[in-house]
Amino acid sequence: MKAIIEYNSRKITIDVSKPLDISIAIDASRRNVNAWYLGEPKIFPENIDGELVKVSEGAVINFNNIHFNPHAHITHTECVGHITEEVHSVNQNLKHYFFVSEVVTVAPESRGEDFVISEKQLKTALRNKKRDAIIIRTLPNLKDKKTMQYSNTNPPYLLEEAAVYLREKGIKHLLIDLPSVDKEKDNGKLLAHNAFWNTTGEVRLDATITEFIYVPNSVEDGEYLLNLMIAPFENDATPSKPILYKIIK
Repeated sequence: MKAIIEYNSRKITIDVSKPLDISIAIDASRRNVNAWYLGEPKIFPENIDGELVKVSEGAVINFNNIHFNPHAHITHTECVGHITEEVHSVNQNLKHYFFVSEVVTVAPESRGEDFVISEKQLKTALRNKKRDAIIIRTLPNLKDKKTMQYSNTNPPYLLEEAAVYLREKGIKHLLIDLPSVDKEKDNGKLLAHNAFWNTTGEVRLDATITEFIYVPNSVEDGEYLLNLMIAPFENDATPSKPILYKIIK
């Protein structure tokens, strides 16, 4: 089933029957993707008057509670409220959900004890393309990204210069397959977060960062229509389900 979308005076054709899901779900086990020194997420039935509200236990419905942290346990989308004293909700600041995006694959470069994504790498990947969103897939791209336990592993991250480049290029939505765009332990500097949201200037309230995605190797680099779906949490971050649609030339 094809759809034609008018986007900034451009007609874009997509096949809505062929969505490409790049999210990681919660499965409430020790194999769930994890970061930031937390235990695994939990999904468990409510207990009312000593009875589990679970069909297999005699109830007429399943009635589960879910305990998780969006930053640690699932694909999530965050706004500048993640790093500001002032409260900002991603649910209030993300008002549009379809964006022309570019999938790029980069192999983080070795810098001392770190592996980083540089401005030069992103410039090479994007060239003169104008996009609203960028989806960064890092190499190696193994399926174990869906179950990685990232705490105390010093994962790759985005250099400040690279975040500045994306901001100045007009990228509003940054999606990456890592637990953070910043170094795991950087003494609270959060250089890439601050640079992308421009916290020392005119703050970009409508810009978002989505972390913990997984882009299968079957998805080629190139242009896609992104549907950035979020759960309606009034919070700095919320679980999200980014979906890509290949643009039909």
